Amino acid sequence: LFLFTASAQNNRSPLEDMANAIKTNRLADIEKYCDNFLQITVNNNPSIYSHNQAMIVLRDFFDKNTPKDFVIMDNGSPNATSKFMIADFTTNTGAKYSLYILMKLKDVNYVLQEMRFTKE
Repeated sequence: LFLFTASAQNNRSPLEDMANAIKTNRLADIEKYCDNFLQITVNNNPSIYSHNQAMIVLRDFFDKNTPKDFVIMDNGSPNATSKFMIADFTTNTGAKYSLYILMKLKDVNYVLQEMRFTKE
């Protein structure tokens, strides 16, 4: 049973992993998908960060906005080399955010390219 569970977890798509990481506030699971540079937009203020800077920004954001409820609204693949997800989440303080995630194929793996947080 243990081997089956571990194997099933490894068969999740990158977007499923991202959704689970956000739902459970596990930044390390987000970090493994980060590219060398990542665009993060919070309330229409976009910035491009290095991998390490992006992790600091995301840690700070999620420390202040711990997801309490997370619902995937849409996801898909507009082309053969990218995947996206749109989700709504409510924080532990009651704030509501819309989240857009874009992942692109790099070599043989999908990497996180962009995250957009928009407060509703």
